[in-house]
Amino acid sequence: MIEGSISDKDRIAPTYINLENPKYIEIDNLYYGGLMVVNYYREQTDILLKTLIETNINMNVSIFYEKQDSYKTIKDLTYHIGNVGVELKESNQNRQDIDIVAFAYNDAKYIRKEIQVNNEDIYFLYIYINVYAEEIKELEYFLNKIEGIAQSKGMQTRRANFRQEEMFMACLPLAENPSILKEASKRNILTNGLIATYPFISSTIFDEEGIFIGTNIYNNSLVFIDRYNTNQYKNANICIFGTSGAGKSFYTKLLILRYKLLGVVQYIIDPEREYSNLCKELKGTQIKIGPNSNTYINIFDIRKESIEEGESGYLATKIGKLIGFFNLVFGELNEEEKALIEEKLIEVYQRKNITFNDDSLYKTNEEKILGKEFKTSKDMPLLEDLYDVLGRDEKTKRFKTKLIPFVKGSMKFFNHPTNIALDNDLIIADVYDLGEENLKYGMYLFTDIFWDKIKENREEKKAIYLDEIWRLIGVTSNKEVASFIYKIFKTIRKYGGSSVAITQDISDIFSLEGGIYGKSILNNSSIKTFFALEEENIKILSEFANLSEKEKVEIKSLKRGECLMFVGENHILTKIECSKIEKAILEGENHEKNNNSY
Repeated sequence: MIEGSISDKDRIAPTYINLENPKYIEIDNLYYGGLMVVNYYREQTDILLKTLIETNINMNVSIFYEKQDSYKTIKDLTYHIGNVGVELKESNQNRQDIDIVAFAYNDAKYIRKEIQVNNEDIYFLYIYINVYAEEIKELEYFLNKIEGIAQSKGMQTRRANFRQEEMFMACLPLAENPSILKEASKRNILTNGLIATYPFISSTIFDEEGIFIGTNIYNNSLVFIDRYNTNQYKNANICIFGTSGAGKSFYTKLLILRYKLLGVVQYIIDPEREYSNLCKELKGTQIKIGPNSNTYINIFDIRKESIEEGESGYLATKIGKLIGFFNLVFGELNEEEKALIEEKLIEVYQRKNITFNDDSLYKTNEEKILGKEFKTSKDMPLLEDLYDVLGRDEKTKRFKTKLIPFVKGSMKFFNHPTNIALDNDLIIADVYDLGEENLKYGMYLFTDIFWDKIKENREEKKAIYLDEIWRLIGVTSNKEVASFIYKIFKTIRKYGGSSVAITQDISDIFSLEGGIYGKSILNNSSIKTFFALEEENIKILSEFANLSEKEKVEIKSLKRGECLMFVGENHILTKIECSKIEKAILEGENHEKNNNSY
């Protein structure tokens, strides 16, 4: 090839163009057919092109506006109004076209008034739609569909037969509006009416550094979300709601998998043992507590990271959390009972030489270069210590009885020093073996631990996933525990973290204190993901979330793996997508691998 013999125009030019058929043109194995919008409703209150743009039909749309001379327009309208007015007075009222003439007369007067009084400008409007497909039959199907959608929005269209070449050129980014199309599609419109033709209305979310979520159901655009983008979203929190089998667990696991690849530290509360395979595949740490487990966690542990550097109040902070835990064990405590329990907790810690003086949490260690070492779990009280203290006071003996299962009975695994390390960037807390009635104790215990870990390093991205969160903020919980969970959602942002609330029991998360905790968590989540829900749950959700009537219908009719996402101010219907490798990891090697989408 001789250098310079091929121009840039040659490189982008098509191989061939076939103009023989008046109904379409053929360019490089694609067939193009055009539609001109030739008329509209007299009044428009909706965005004209929204429904068209949100379809997944291949098309190019061109909109031309030509501003007209207002002075000349007023002059012409005045002449027209005068002539038509005389005609209306003198004409036979029985004429068939008398109503049409009257409409034209009133419209002309309205346009003149808007230009003269309200400073409106008048334009000529041209809208062209060029559809393309690989087969003629498919092209015809698309054209028919576009015509139907346009008609439903009050737009009358006409096919650009014998003008397909001009239509193709008009829809290229060349700003050419051929006169042969203009004469057929010209329509006047005032400045205020131009709002209805605004084209940039399709909901798309594409954060540059986000992870792939799926595709927009309406227009097949890719959905990428960077929940840690503090400039884009007020926080990184997520709510995931959906009925059983709708796809919320698969979606949650997909998030965990993709964020693991980005090095985000993640902690998961797993009450249903759904994340075991994922933990194994990603080389995470799975911690089980229960009757058959050899791993233990001491509820009385005070960890160094439980308060930030420079702050004080280790024991006071811990007592506040323990009051929440014992509210779960003893039932709802009144203020007098809380004061009694707090008194006994202080006494229990004093027996271990731990007081409100933070220095009491350190032990002198000459072998340590730093001179001080924070006390370990072996230096902390156990439940049996509280059990003994409660039994020595008549006012608290009834609470001692309720601790028997935790000290001597089926749940005595709570009465041991902690013997686990939390140094993995993926930790799954498996509380399945606790049984239905006791899950809330384990969930609260791990939430407390994970919250301390999240506060350890503000610069590190991390997340905590609370599956079946209704157990902690619903009617089976209490105000102290629910307030603690709400505090996590409200403040985790400043630690570089993200809280994820997952549940299928919509009614339960709004059941405590009139739903204030569920609503607060929902409002403190920048990303809300709603999979298919039953009508009763949709009704409850609509009381606390800003759902339109259309969105209520959409949530009810969603298929498995489809969801309605509220991302910041955007509301978008999304189909969750994954690769074959991801599907194999999330569902196990024995599952079929012949489908890329969820």
